[in-house]
Amino acid sequence: METNVLLRKLNGVHTIESVMDILGVDKEKAVYYIFRLRKLGYVRTKRLAGKKRLYNFSFENRLGGKSYYEILNEFSPIKLSPPNTFKIYGKNIGFEETIVFAVKSGSLRVVLSSLALFKKVGDWGLLYRLAKSNGVVRQVGALYDLAKKFMRVRRMTKRFRDFALPKEIGVFVYVIPNLRSNDFVVIENLWRVYLPFNLKDLEGYV
Repeated sequence: METNVLLRKLNGVHTIESVMDILGVDKEKAVYYIFRLRKLGYVRTKRLAGKKRLYNFSFENRLGGKSYYEILNEFSPIKLSPPNTFKIYGKNIGFEETIVFAVKSGSLRVVLSSLALFKKVGDWGLLYRLAKSNGVVRQVGALYDLAKKFMRVRRMTKRFRDFALPKEIGVFVYVIPNLRSNDFVVIENLWRVYLPFNLKDLEGYV
């Protein structure tokens, strides 16, 4: 069976059983077709409990694109169910970019998941520029200090901290609108940022 015919028939997510059913072949032949498409880069495999596997068949898999949610799920203990399959092609997504994406997402769980990425930051200058251009410098700084309370993280540079900290008493900003912490007031007052999490919300990192 030709590759384009296989892809057209199998486009989407399947188990070995559904592959067998769609193609009308036995298990050995289904495994062969999956192997063939995987070798060409069209298949991504996800392992489930009980040695079960899900196979994602897509032409886009060969392009090597990756989504912010895939980065978060790979490096954070707080797993996410992506609302869509939007991916970035033609460049590698960095941890710095993903942190800013998370803060801008407005999603409590996405922001919570992103705390783990402060262990991976390698370019604080880039993170500052991205955060500044998106208007979330103080939010990123406050979330870093929060993450530091629960895990080992990369040390924030003095330059980032000096530029990011508010220079005078001013208006508080939110990470998530109308959500504020009862447990991390010191960090909030330092950065003039209302954090959306309480101690119980961070149990996934303890």
